[in-house]
Amino acid sequence: MHRGCSFDDFLEQEGLRSGAEAVAIKRAIAYQMQMEMKKVKMTMSELTKRMRISQSSLDRLLDPSNVLVTLQTLERAARALGKDQTGLKGW
Repeated sequence: MHRGCSFDDFLEQEGLRSGAEAVAIKRAIAYQMQMEMKKVKMTMSELTKRMRISQSSLDRLLDPSNVLVTLQTLERAARALGKDQTGLKGW
């Protein structure tokens, strides 16, 4: 039993904190990318062309539970959506 500790402390004690943080960050990034796509009226097909990736690769990138995304891929997505590298800060 973990009485009197914070949720972060509990996750840390159970060895789950870094994984939980990675999933939370990826969910936020995927959400921000989808909102930016809507804002600039870009389809998934157009984004795959601009990034020069397959549809399945984009699906993995937008999948909130898939935390295996490189910074290089995020930079390519930002550029494809008309953002420079500093545009990643808002993601």
